[in-house]
Amino acid sequence: MNPVPSIRRILVIALSGIGDTLIATPLIHELRLQFPEAEIDALVLWPGSRQILEGNPHLNAVHQHDFLRRSKRATLGFLASLRRRKYDLSLNVHTLGRREYRYVARAIGARRRLSHSYENQGWFDRWLVTDQIPQDYSVHSVVNNNRLLGVLGIEPQLPSHSYELHLSADEEAFAAQFIEAESLEGQRLLGVHVGSGGTKNLALRRWPLDHYQELFREVHRRAPGLRILLFGGPEEQAVHEQLVRAIPHGLSLPRTPTLRKAAALVKRCDAFISVDTVFMHLAAAVRVPRQLVIETPTVNPPILPLRDDWTLIPNPGVGGRNLDYYRYDGRPIAGSRDQIEALMRSVTVSMVLEPLMKSLESDTKAASTASRRAP
Repeated sequence: MNPVPSIRRILVIALSGIGDTLIATPLIHELRLQFPEAEIDALVLWPGSRQILEGNPHLNAVHQHDFLRRSKRATLGFLASLRRRKYDLSLNVHTLGRREYRYVARAIGARRRLSHSYENQGWFDRWLVTDQIPQDYSVHSVVNNNRLLGVLGIEPQLPSHSYELHLSADEEAFAAQFIEAESLEGQRLLGVHVGSGGTKNLALRRWPLDHYQELFREVHRRAPGLRILLFGGPEEQAVHEQLVRAIPHGLSLPRTPTLRKAAALVKRCDAFISVDTVFMHLAAAVRVPRQLVIETPTVNPPILPLRDDWTLIPNPGVGGRNLDYYRYDGRPIAGSRDQIEALMRSVTVSMVLEPLMKSLESDTKAASTASRRAP
């Protein structure tokens, strides 16, 4: 539990989802405050994770490697190049539960290797990392990450923590140009991400497509001036096309060439709906005024949006048994395809529609009150 006597090089290992990389940004800020002269690097798996960290003033470098698709030879060479950097400290951020992530830390070989302990760990993991603390399912991953600092004998310095996404002027301009080109100035915008993760069986936690179709029809009926923006990447293209065919009016498909430009456009939305995906975290990072999250089996306190003012649409099929379905031990969601899809279908359209309309109506009333009070 004693502090490392000299920390000159630090590596933050964030190899799980893109959202988990965004969750790690408060820890990166804390490390910069604690070690202002150190070289602080990050290691990520996904190109989207690299994008999340672009422009982060607290990092010296971001290393990205696709461990899933690159050859074993390429991976060994990449790890050897990081090992030659002779890091004094590496931190496996929450929720890196798979043992492979700890193998990576061991291969890079920092003098001090910090990690959380998970249900799938045994005696061998004590060789892969030098220090472990228990993860805590009852608190946010940001808290779990900051607790790693205690292993070094230090405490967090920031008075509060939030996601840190440093958008550029060019990215903000992209969103402004889209709004202008689509004649959306002054219109209320509802952002929606209909997708979900593509690893393991996480795609099964998508809300059913026919539910989205019915929701959009009802939204247009009750709020005809609202424009719906569909966000996502190539993996959502087929679903987006089906939605546009079913509902030809009132939907827009922004062509966002990068995740960061998508985030800049999400920032322009009045409300946002998703399940627990990277877009949920992006919406929280850019402070969308009204954020609604449809509960899935994978929703646990560590990965909730890092904000107070958001709405969870409870899933009656899950019924608070989230940990029975999903833990951070590398395994997929428990249950068959039919069982998981049935869980998501148990969230009805009215369960999403009513809180959405209530939030939008409160916005309208607030704007009306403000205009009456204006001189």
